[in-house]
Order: sequence, then structure tokens, then C-alpha cells
Amino acid sequence: PVSIGMSMDIASIDTISEINMDYTATIFLRQRWTDERLCFDGNKSLSLDGRLVEMLWVPDTFIVDSKRSFLHDVTVENRLIRIYPNGTVLYAIRVTTTVSCSMDLTKYPMDKQTCTLQLESCKT
Repeated sequence: PVSIGMSMDIASIDTISEINMDYTATIFLRQRWTDERLCFDGNKSLSLDGRLVEMLWVPDTFIVDSKRSFLHDVTVENRLIRIYPNGTVLYAIRVTTTVSCSMDLTKYPMDKQTCTLQLESCKT
């Protein structure tokens, strides 16, 4: 198994819809793992063009209860791939996602809602 470190920053919560029972957020997702096959000599990291992600193994992370999501691509896809000499890979993306959130509005306007943002990965 590969241990994957993950961090996430919420850049914005764009909309909250009581009618659709969902919210839309933009997040920066960073994942880090080590792939010994990518080790190289040197003391500096390599930053690769995001289009090269198709040539590397990356975790199959997904957003639980996402209704729709997209990667930003202005002017190019917002992906960063950095490889360190020891084979550590840093993969960062910017995603906007609309996620289901079951809301209980029976106590409106004195209600309080809790919406989650969960990430998972399929095991194969």
C-alpha cells in the first residue's frame, strides 16, 4: 500500500442552496506520496507541466456526495506536479464542487446546519 498525505484548503464557499439541499465550494487539494521509481540524482525538485499527470500514477481520490465537480482550466489546467529527488510526489489541484447536504429546516429561522466535505479513495 501507498501512504498518501493529504491537505485541503477551502478557498471559497460560493453558494448554499436550501432548495437543492447542497452547497458549492472551491478547494485546493494537495496530495503527497513517495514513488521510488521516480527517484533521481540532484538536490532540487522538478516542477512538471500539469498535462504530464496522465503519465503518472495518482491517487483515485473523489469527493463523497458530489453532485458535480470540475477542475479549473484557465488558462491551463490548475494542476501542480512536483517531484523531489527521493521520489516524493506533490500533486495539487483546484476544484470547484457542488456537494449534497441534507438540511433539517423544521426549526427555521432558529436552525443550525452542518454540512460535511469528505474525501475518499477507492481501494483496488
